[in-house]
Amino acid sequence: MKLTRRLFGGAAMATALMAGSMAHADDPVRIALVVKALGIGFFEAAAKGAEEAAAELGNVEVIYTGPTTTTAEGQIEVINALIAQQVDAIAISSNDTDALVPALKKAMQRGITVISWDSGVAPEGRELHLNPSSNPLIGNMILKLAADELPEGGKVALLSATTTSTNQNIWIEEMTKVLGDYKGIEVVGTVYGDDLADKSYREATGLMQTYPDLDAIIAPTSVGIVAAARAVEDAGKVGEVNVTGLGLPSEMAGAIESGASKSFAIWNPIDLGYSATMLAYQLATDAAEAAPGAEIPMGRMGTLTLDENTEGAMADPFVYDETNIDDFKDIF
Repeated sequence: MKLTRRLFGGAAMATALMAGSMAHADDPVRIALVVKALGIGFFEAAAKGAEEAAAELGNVEVIYTGPTTTTAEGQIEVINALIAQQVDAIAISSNDTDALVPALKKAMQRGITVISWDSGVAPEGRELHLNPSSNPLIGNMILKLAADELPEGGKVALLSATTTSTNQNIWIEEMTKVLGDYKGIEVVGTVYGDDLADKSYREATGLMQTYPDLDAIIAPTSVGIVAAARAVEDAGKVGEVNVTGLGLPSEMAGAIESGASKSFAIWNPIDLGYSATMLAYQLATDAAEAAPGAEIPMGRMGTLTLDENTEGAMADPFVYDETNIDDFKDIF
């Protein structure tokens, strides 16, 4: 592994071998899971996944760390400390795409594997990036969740963030591409709540008034989905209009309980931490190389396929409903 190569480089190799230092080969692979800030439920859940991966792999030590505030400066301090500790790998969810690059390049120059996950680092500062999902997977999922409750088809409307929200616009575009795969589903309108709770609530209320036979509201925004669910509850339309899209379990538990939402999706942080650790291990032990087109195993999460930017998508967004909401609502 890369720790071994770093400690036993060049002429020092022979001396180390003569001294019987091959015991280092049995040292655990130390993987640092660096998060945006400590004390955040989403990242603490990711740490649980990392420990799960470590237990599966054996001979792995996970170092869960991060700054106290979500700053690039704080993460740079953490990275420098990890370099000094000579960890084998750093898997980071970054607070700044570019500002971390010099510190992470220094880590790689010292033989440390560096990957980013969740929130990416510029390519020159890491070996690969793990996206929680992909735009096509997200676009398909938000439509599928509405269509699954409408086997005979029905009318759906979209409540997005802003007209210029890049992510939401891409997800809606991807959703539109697969609309033909869901027979009988008709998108009757799109409104924008500007990611403001009050405006999103008003827009959702307006949709139900404009389309009295509306069957579902799809909101690819965590603010909009909560506001839409509340609007459905207040309009007395639970059971008539289903709210779905992308949301957080902690914020959507009430909507699932009331029936305003049958299900919604977002990435599972436990799976993210697990996958990031698996990938870091594969690279740190030279079992895999991060190159365009590479397929790198992620244990129970399958295989990550890297694109030309050495990025890959973990999986479909994870679906939350009445069967599992209680397991996650206190986590994030």
